[in-house]
Amino acid sequence: MERLWAPWRIGYILSDKKEDGCVFCNALKANNDEERLVLYRAEFSFIIMNLYPYNAGHLMVVPNRHIDSPLKLTKQEQAEMFELVNKGIEAINRIMNPDGFNLGMNLGKSAGAGIDDHIHIHIVPRWNGDTNFMSTVSDTKVISEALRETYKKLKEVIR
Repeated sequence: MERLWAPWRIGYILSDKKEDGCVFCNALKANNDEERLVLYRAEFSFIIMNLYPYNAGHLMVVPNRHIDSPLKLTKQEQAEMFELVNKGIEAINRIMNPDGFNLGMNLGKSAGAGIDDHIHIHIVPRWNGDTNFMSTVSDTKVISEALRETYKKLKEVIR
């Protein structure tokens, strides 16, 4: 039997998972980007790492305004969010060399949104073969690198 070690998960297991207010608004207001996993701030939006990633390097682009629909974005916000999507892809390409990406938004709980009242775009790097028996048989996803290590690498290249 193979062993899969994920020692960083103990923080999540032992933590109080509920946070008052919106996690994105709280991250934006906080003065500690590294602790909140904020990688980049722009005028209307920011890039943050997903605390519960689908894959190593899973980023999100989030508007600064707390809005629940892309229909409420201004033209400037729309343009900047896609500039940040490209910035995130470039940074991930530089340090992780993925084979592809999934980009997307989940609008509403019925569409799978974990946070449905503050829109965000997911950027998920993909590698050939990154889906394997673990997710099929054990309903378990293997994340190959600790969040904080990936944060440090991305922070060095994202500008």
